[in-house]
This record gives sequence, structure tokens and C-alpha cells, in this order.
Amino acid sequence: MLQHWRRLTFLHWRYPPQAVQALLPPGLEVETFDGAAWVGLVPFLMDGVRPPRVPPAPWLSRFPETNVRTYAVGPDGRSAIWFLSLDAARLGAVLAARGSYALPYFWSRMSVGAQSTADRPVLGGGGVDRLAYRSRRRWPGPAGARCDADMELGAPFAAAELGPLDHFLTARYRLWTVVAGRLAAAAAEHPPWSLRRARLVDLDQDLLEAAGLPPPEGMPVVHASDGVRVRIGVWHRVAAMEPRPA
Repeated sequence: MLQHWRRLTFLHWRYPPQAVQALLPPGLEVETFDGAAWVGLVPFLMDGVRPPRVPPAPWLSRFPETNVRTYAVGPDGRSAIWFLSLDAARLGAVLAARGSYALPYFWSRMSVGAQSTADRPVLGGGGVDRLAYRSRRRWPGPAGARCDADMELGAPFAAAELGPLDHFLTARYRLWTVVAGRLAAAAAEHPPWSLRRARLVDLDQDLLEAAGLPPPEGMPVVHASDGVRVRIGVWHRVAAMEPRPA
């Protein structure tokens, strides 16, 4: 599938590794940085969704999405994203992703609002974009699980300003799933992110709790991006999943 991910915000919190490990399937081990597992809340606008050589369908190919994700290492020794949930505003996309990639998609009422305020240079220079994400889960439950986030976006980071943690949280080009009881992976090919400074203005969410996590503590690590064009590859099986010891 070809996709254009636009108007992204990455919000990441530290978690005890054991709290995240309990939510992973057999065969995956939580990946840590600085002794902690990391869970991301990533709202964005999906655009231009289509198979190769097929033009995008109006309305169906453009919709908001919000992911709850963490990072895990598989039996092949490689790391990738593990999605705890994915909320999307198009029921057709939810059903297609559940059927083809076995990902935990949910149908939600969602919006992404953007406002340019070029006359107010803050956060390192340049005009600021204000983004307002709104989401209420419809199906399947828990119905009403929400994510309302208001952001101010500032100037881009220079490459030299980004450190190992920034890359750990954002430079991910592979995803895990479980298909017919077996661990599988798919590539997410795209150019390197162009990351921007951002400030979380307000957040009202319980998607992390709906995914089985305790409420996040403290302020998140925040990044933003105008977006990238992405090619999602077909999934391939990695290894048979062995049951965990009792």
C-alpha cells in the first residue's frame, strides 16, 4: 500500500519494561532505551491511501488516524513497531487493515485541524502551526476511548540537534503483527523524517489505558513532522510463536 502520512505528532512516555512486556505476544521482547520501555501516542492525517498503480479514491483515501505503539525485538534479532491500537476514521480502512494485516484497528470519530500563525515566531524561530486532534472511538470497544491533543509546532531540528533517543523513537521502518497465530513483519519504507520542535498545549486521552497500560506519568517527549510518503510492504512470517512458560 502507498500512503502519505501528514501532520504528525509523536508523544512518547517512559514505562517500566515489565508493564509493556505483559502486552506483547510470545516471541517479542520489549526494546528499551535508558532502562525504560517507551510508548508512543501518534496522531496524524493519512492521505493518498492506495495500492500501487491505482489512483486514490476521493474521501476513502484521506482520514485521521491515531496510533498507540511501542518497540520490540523479535526472534530474528530485529526490532520493529508493535501497535497496541490504531484508531482510524474510515470503517472500510479499519476492516481492510484488520483483514489483511491483522492489526488492532478501531473505528473512531476523528478530526485534524490545522492553523497557520506565521506572525507569532516561537519555539526556535519561524511561524507556528497549531494542530488540534480529536478522536472518539466507535467500534469495537471500549466505546468512547478518546484522544484530544492541541499542539504548537515550531522550527525544524537540525540534524546535529537530534540524538540517539530521537532516532530510537521516530526512525522506525518495520512493524510487527500476528497472522494466523504466527509472528509476521512488514516493511514501512519512507525517507528519513524531517522533525520539528513542538509543544504540547493540552492533552485529554485514555487510549493508553484502553490498550492495557497504566496512565502515563510526567510530560512526554514530543516531536512533530509535516510528513512523509510511505510504502507498506506485504507481511512475511518470521517464526512460529512458542507459548510462554506458565
